Amino acid sequence: MVKPETTTKGALCFAFVASICAGSAASQPYPARPVRMVVPWPAGGSADILGRVLGQKLGENLAQTFVIDNRPGAGSTLGTAIVAKSAPDGYTVLLAVAAHAINATMYRKLPYDTVKDFEPVVLAATVMPVLVVHPAVPASTVREFIELAKSKPGTVTYASAGNGSTQHLAGELFKSAAGIGLVHVPYKGGPPAVTDLIAKQVSAYFPNIPTVLPHIKAGRLKAIAVTGARRSALLPTVPSVAESGIPGFEVTDWYGMLVSARTRRDVVSKLNSEVNGILRAPEMQSHLIELGFEVAGGTPEQFAEHIRLEITKWAKAVNSSGAKID
Repeated sequence: MVKPETTTKGALCFAFVASICAGSAASQPYPARPVRMVVPWPAGGSADILGRVLGQKLGENLAQTFVIDNRPGAGSTLGTAIVAKSAPDGYTVLLAVAAHAINATMYRKLPYDTVKDFEPVVLAATVMPVLVVHPAVPASTVREFIELAKSKPGTVTYASAGNGSTQHLAGELFKSAAGIGLVHVPYKGGPPAVTDLIAKQVSAYFPNIPTVLPHIKAGRLKAIAVTGARRSALLPTVPSVAESGIPGFEVTDWYGMLVSARTRRDVVSKLNSEVNGILRAPEMQSHLIELGFEVAGGTPEQFAEHIRLEITKWAKAVNSSGAKID
């Protein structure tokens, strides 16, 4: 049996050694140890796909492991809060999506400040959602889907990756613009929503293209319309919502890297430079395009401005839809 004083001495010794190691790592070029990349969505979704692609290349280029840590829940706010409260050393990074900006208005109270608690690193990519239904749903166009919803009020459901997600707002904006009633069914991420859609537990979904492209190609899901301003090169025969009778309709999603506030500038610059270098590689651009992403990139300042504009844009959408989460 260990004596209490021995335990105390051991704990003090461990704390002392840990502080020495932390100080040593801080004095070494970044990164000096494995980096944790928090993806606040489940494995298998668009954010997870992109996070693993970037994490693998960052690990190879920087000779350190980038560990993907999926922390889904509460519309991405659970995982986001982890990063907000982490040490400002660059060893915990967040792969944020457009929900980061949406949640600033969607939630009445957040466990962090969307802007003040983070340092933007880089906007990595954007992606286009697509309205999909189960093949058994008797609608193949936006007009037919609207007529179906009008003929069966209160029975046509749409899934989302969670309250406050881009998919949630896409559905709210769609039903508002079309003047129809749709029942929102939130899930803890995209993969379970897709599973239930394939199983005919819900009628429709507005997922990002990378999440459902294999299912569309296999005939397990039917693509009705994309939500971008133009058609997607991955689904060239699928019209946009705007050209299908709802002019001006546009919803896009984005993915970017953030670290906690007060992270050293040299660490932010190092991550920014590395991610931009990865995104500029022709083979990576081709790979991401095949997966359904549009490559972005840029400076931390440009990403900060992008987030500011997104918060303003989505605030209008949230307020007009009436969707709020306590």
